[in-house]
Amino acid sequence: MKKYTYSANKTDVQAKWYVVDANGAVLGRLASTVASRLRGKHSPLFTPHVDTGDWVIVINADKVILTGRKMDQKKYYRHSGYIGGLKEITAKKLMEKRPEDLVRFAVKGMLPKNRLGRKLFKKLKVYAGDQHPHQAQQPEVFEI
Repeated sequence: MKKYTYSANKTDVQAKWYVVDANGAVLGRLASTVASRLRGKHSPLFTPHVDTGDWVIVINADKVILTGRKMDQKKYYRHSGYIGGLKEITAKKLMEKRPEDLVRFAVKGMLPKNRLGRKLFKKLKVYAGDQHPHQAQQPEVFEI
């Protein structure tokens, strides 16, 4: 009898939708569970080179918690491409302007840095409030 390792493909995967409430959740712990769910590592069908993950909706991103003094000390950088074009913003200012980006940046850093990672990142939906426009997908509540 021939033994081999099972490798999933697109037709084997039945992606579900989950809603995660970020109210009072620590950013890093939230991001690691969301990234794992997006990647599909919870599933017995997990295959590293195939999208076996689920869709994740994060609500209440404006109520996420950073421990220690990260609100004042943690900085996010971007570059315009021009000389001297490095911009920086603290986590506190980013929370005031675009709280969804805190969660997005944390999750994106935990996904693979390749084509598959970019595809997985598109399956993440983040909203600052407690409302989201994805009721038609009938998402299940996922507790962290």
